Amino acid sequence: MFKFKTGKLSFFETLIPIIFLIIALSYNVFVFKGNSLGGPNQLVLLFSAAIAALIGFRHGHKWSSIEKGVVKSISTAIPSILILLVIGSLAGTWLISGIVPALIYYGLQILNPFIFLFAACVICSIVSLVTGSSWSTAATIGIALVGIGKTLGIHEGLVVGAIISGAYFGDKISPMSDTTNLASAMAGTDLFTHIRYMTITTIPSISISLLLYLLIGFSYSSEASATNVDAVLKSIESTFNIHWALFIVPILVIFLIIKKVPALPVLLAGTLLGAVFAIIFQPHIVGIIAENSTLDFKTMYIGSIKAMSTRINIPVDNPIVSELFTTGGMYGMLNTVWLILCAMVFGGVMEATGMLRIISKKILAYANSVGSLIASTVGACLFFNITASDQYLAIVIPGKMFKESYEEKELAPQNLSRTLEDSGTVTSVLVPWNTCGATQSSVLGVATFIYAPFCFFNIISPIMTMIFAFFNIKIAKIKKEEIETLSSSN
Repeated sequence: MFKFKTGKLSFFETLIPIIFLIIALSYNVFVFKGNSLGGPNQLVLLFSAAIAALIGFRHGHKWSSIEKGVVKSISTAIPSILILLVIGSLAGTWLISGIVPALIYYGLQILNPFIFLFAACVICSIVSLVTGSSWSTAATIGIALVGIGKTLGIHEGLVVGAIISGAYFGDKISPMSDTTNLASAMAGTDLFTHIRYMTITTIPSISISLLLYLLIGFSYSSEASATNVDAVLKSIESTFNIHWALFIVPILVIFLIIKKVPALPVLLAGTLLGAVFAIIFQPHIVGIIAENSTLDFKTMYIGSIKAMSTRINIPVDNPIVSELFTTGGMYGMLNTVWLILCAMVFGGVMEATGMLRIISKKILAYANSVGSLIASTVGACLFFNITASDQYLAIVIPGKMFKESYEEKELAPQNLSRTLEDSGTVTSVLVPWNTCGATQSSVLGVATFIYAPFCFFNIISPIMTMIFAFFNIKIAKIKKEEIETLSSSN
């Protein structure tokens, strides 16, 4: 008869679900390739959660406590899921209104293959910096840049890598970013002190990334893409009514985000305005989607709702343009929502059974020197992005774990806040089942494993922060008396 073992979990036991997860996900990619996000990865996450729960049962954890942990974990992802669904709707109405086609149309005339990757990264950096949101940047400007990149014949992984590098650079140093505020709060440092200190590692990281994108751009031939560009421009002109007024909607959305209006209502407003502009500027497209040539209220309603909710394709002769003018609406985001929910179940079980805490203590045991402490923080952030599947948890948990250790080594709190951002914030998008990785791959239409190797900024950032730590470059110190004063004021 099976008996519960009430003793402490061993470190090896806590690794069993993670080892299974990594092996099974890798096998899924090998077997199912690009279809692994259509269900196989979700099931692997649930199987991994079941293994973790069984180990928890063996050590006396009750199902009720594990279930509460799962519910708590899922609840943290609900805002992200709602935003993701609205982004799907926004993509639909911005397509039928001609907003995205107009961005592609003018972008193709300005950008060429030589500077495209460099320019895409810079553009997304600026937009994300002023909005404070990598998600909004990808869902608006990012979608158009993917279309331009495909037309120019640039590898889709490179295009999305440049977009994400820029979007996360801006998000990371923007005072309006939620992760920037969260990291500074967890470390107990002033927001602008945190941002200033973060530029020490962030500027070299983005500079190297931009240089790489520029060098790669020179390997592309403008002559080879000229035919594609001309064909796409003609298809857009013959299908849509392109007008400068179409830019009012994205400009308004960006303006509202800058004014710190919450993302969900802003994106919903952008979706509805997209539907209105579709009726005004592209009534023939609305009729095609609704399968009715008479533009009455019923046609306008059906066309708008279908664009928001289901997969639509605007028929054109050019196969390149046909791919660009396809969107999944809310329906297209359901696989990603499913993935996020399963990932949060796994993270919730790992947290409720105490496995994450045991692994955290093990990591802390190796943090002896300043360099190893910062490297351990980076490792912890990566670990929680993989296991907890949430960017915020990858900042909050290591922030709590390491704060006392940084104080003991008389390190100023901005060292911790910078490390949390250099690793927790930017690496989340490199994990396919993390809320960030799942969202960006769904919004931009490119699998995480395809774009991840080209997210140079996201890869370089944690390496850069460790280089600065091990070589003792710009490591701010603080005396114990100052730490006590700071702690009492907080």
